[in-house]
Amino acid sequence: MADFKKHVLRVGAVLGLFAIVATTMVAFTEQNTRQQIKENERQALLDAINTLIPHEQYDNAILQDTLALPKTEELGTEETTQVYRARKQNQPVAVVLTVVAPNGYSGRIKMLVGIYNDGTLAGVRVINHKETPGLGDKIDASRSNWIKQFEGLSLENPSSAKWKVKKDGGAFDQFTGATITPRAVVKAVKASLEYFKNHREALFAQNEEKS
Repeated sequence: MADFKKHVLRVGAVLGLFAIVATTMVAFTEQNTRQQIKENERQALLDAINTLIPHEQYDNAILQDTLALPKTEELGTEETTQVYRARKQNQPVAVVLTVVAPNGYSGRIKMLVGIYNDGTLAGVRVINHKETPGLGDKIDASRSNWIKQFEGLSLENPSSAKWKVKKDGGAFDQFTGATITPRAVVKAVKASLEYFKNHREALFAQNEEKS
């Protein structure tokens, strides 16, 4: 009987040790995975920004040089977003704004809009949408070059009256069988340019030195 109790105690001790080791390994793996996911997200964001603002055009830590922008009706956002500011030798180069077109055919279209200090567009990229495959999804740069046509444009080029799709008398192509989606994107991009024009100084304002 005493031997049996010792055996049970030994088995219990082994099982307890195994449980501790297993729990530690799971916690360690989870922590490392969480850190890797966070790093992957950071790198994906940086890659998206560098698609709009090539890295050689700025020399600051753009992911740290940010401005928190509260819910902003002009940009279509419903929550706080981050403005990323590119600078070179401490001089303003460009900002990257999060902009939402609320009236896409299938709902909200979320975009990153890069705008140079002189008010010209560095570029636009759609980062989230639910538009119809084969029609409205041509706003995605991986499926069409349509979104790239905004590069180098401004509120003066084309004129304000021409910031519409051609069906509405503007300068921008719509898609065959899909006008609502490009119309929503064009309107949102124009609104982002107008917002930048009206808030340029505040968008580039230096943050207080962080310790």
